Amino acid sequence: MKTIEIFKALANKNRLQIIFWLRNPEDYFVHESGVDMREVGVCVSEIQRLLGLTQSTTSHYLSMMSQADLLIVTRIGKWTYYRRNEETIAKLQDYIGQEL
Repeated sequence: MKTIEIFKALANKNRLQIIFWLRNPEDYFVHESGVDMREVGVCVSEIQRLLGLTQSTTSHYLSMMSQADLLIVTRIGKWTYYRRNEETIAKLQDYIGQEL
């Protein structure tokens, strides 16, 4: 587990908000493409729209979270989708519960 990278990625209110939204994506995002948000993820443009930030800032945040293994990235054609990496999040929960 990339503990330091994870904590750095979560040390920003917008990135933390993304993780929160992706926990229950149907509550926050609407996909007109028919993609299963739980299985495939949420399109970067939908995340950007909800954040209200620029595309470059949103992409940087998502990249940082992906590098920390908090997110799983799926590309379909020209679209990029993000979903939570529940395995990493579970390991983080265990780490916090046992080590901190």
